[in-house]
Amino acid sequence: MGNKSRDQIEDRYKWKIEKMFPNEEDFDVQLNQSVDMSKDYLKYQGNVLENLYQALKDKDEIYQLAERCYVYARMRQDEDNRVDKYQGMLSKVESSLATISANLSFMIPELLSNSKEEILNAFEKEPKLEQYRHMIMDMLREQEHVLSEKEENILANLGEVLDAPHDIYSMLNNADLKFGTLSDGTTLTHGNYISIMQGEDRSLRKEAFEAMYMAYMNLANTISKAYSYNVKTDVIGARLRKYSSAREAALSSGNIPQSVYDNLIETVHSYLPCMKKYMEIRKKVLGVDELKMYDVYVPMFKNPYGEIPFEEGVKIVKEALKPMGDEYVNRLAKGVESGWIDVYENEGKTSGAYSFGSYDSDPYILCNYDNKLGDVFTIIHELGHSMHSSYTRENQPFCYGDHSIFTAEVASTVNESLLIKHLLKDEQDVEKRKYLINYYLEEFRTTLFRQTMFAEFEHICHKEIESGGALTTKWMNEKYEELNNKYFAGAVAKDDFIQYEWMRIPHFYRSFYVYQYATGYSAATAISEKILAEGPEKYIEFLKTGSSDYPVELLKIAGLDMSSPEPIVMAMETFQNLVEELEKLL
Repeated sequence: MGNKSRDQIEDRYKWKIEKMFPNEEDFDVQLNQSVDMSKDYLKYQGNVLENLYQALKDKDEIYQLAERCYVYARMRQDEDNRVDKYQGMLSKVESSLATISANLSFMIPELLSNSKEEILNAFEKEPKLEQYRHMIMDMLREQEHVLSEKEENILANLGEVLDAPHDIYSMLNNADLKFGTLSDGTTLTHGNYISIMQGEDRSLRKEAFEAMYMAYMNLANTISKAYSYNVKTDVIGARLRKYSSAREAALSSGNIPQSVYDNLIETVHSYLPCMKKYMEIRKKVLGVDELKMYDVYVPMFKNPYGEIPFEEGVKIVKEALKPMGDEYVNRLAKGVESGWIDVYENEGKTSGAYSFGSYDSDPYILCNYDNKLGDVFTIIHELGHSMHSSYTRENQPFCYGDHSIFTAEVASTVNESLLIKHLLKDEQDVEKRKYLINYYLEEFRTTLFRQTMFAEFEHICHKEIESGGALTTKWMNEKYEELNNKYFAGAVAKDDFIQYEWMRIPHFYRSFYVYQYATGYSAATAISEKILAEGPEKYIEFLKTGSSDYPVELLKIAGLDMSSPEPIVMAMETFQNLVEELEKLL
């Protein structure tokens, strides 16, 4: 499908985003309106508290208009990144958002310059403020960390400069780094690296692995310097805002206890012997003398599943989600039929997959479906996000219409978990069963174990800067290699290249973020068990909550306490049971 131009793709396989702007001339009208409203918003400067409800309502209206424009331009560009028109529209929105942000930047610092008592009195005077209570109480919780209006404005204006480490790394990683051509004539890229690592040709895997990390090794000093300044920016920012550490600052926005982070790392550590056993099974099945890092991605068993056309994939998805109840499945089916999903690859289309949309649009999905079982998992994952958005936007006002990563990853992964359980439930074919278990174990390895290892690495790096140390290339390479050896429980042979792997992880430039993939995966594993045992009612209630409370509190609605190690333990027990079942099937 990838060689087709967009107009060669049938309309039934394209998302219907034209519903957002049936007349595209309205795009400029709405964008200009949002900017004009932000200029008019300056009338609240000096009297925010007296007009608090209206100021918050106007702020929401401005951002709702701007968000719709941003989402539309972004998705139009993603259809074909070569189209100048949509590049221009997106650039215009980004510039407008910067203007809006600057015009509204006074609002929160001015509000928080009042005492808590004065702010709470506003609720007595204006009952309509009640819908903003959680948001305002959250601001008050963070009050001591908000700087003066002048200081906040300086930091807002420095925003682009403070993003320099990320932008420099991004340019190096996506534009300048070249990995060369392999002996079979393949030009190695970020995009094809994992598929080569999953290929059967071991010598080609080794060649690709070494070529990839050789390129990073050659830029090691530059990348180390960029990451070092990224960490320093976090540490200095946290100190300016009077946090005890960069980690506390990062977790504070969602009011996530630091114990959640520590519980994750400690619990995963305690199950590392299971990883050792899994790697020993892998070594045995692959029939190698030593298990190398370039052996860990290759599937242990051939894929027994043939082509799965999109319509068949959707059918499997609906079957797998039956435990969610008729209302959920019907809503999802109606969404698919009404044009939520942009299904197939075309020339110039953004790679990968995502769920997006504005507060007042459909929860659209970009996909590059390739008729494989893995694509069915992608579809059900993104539909999890979109269903979360659908329920939330129907039940929450704009101010709570989004999700934290902490909760968003739960909604997508619950669906994946239900799919793998559905496929395994009645499968008697030993080859299919072995393939599915290996697939499931790899999800655990790459999400729960690997992301926790990343989380531990960035925590170590930030602590080093906070204690007055320096992040040198040698130090980071050594720490990363130690962690990699620890998380594979010594079951993978030492090599000279894995020490550079940290350099190819872009998520490190959004600090203390990746742990949420691991916590989300754990929560989803536990919730899927609860849905199958107790029904979906509690979980559906959770999907309706958006960001109307803190993530740990919201997950309690679904029956989980993420401040305890229990959900991580439940997930790890599932991993352990799967390893044991695989061992018996061999």
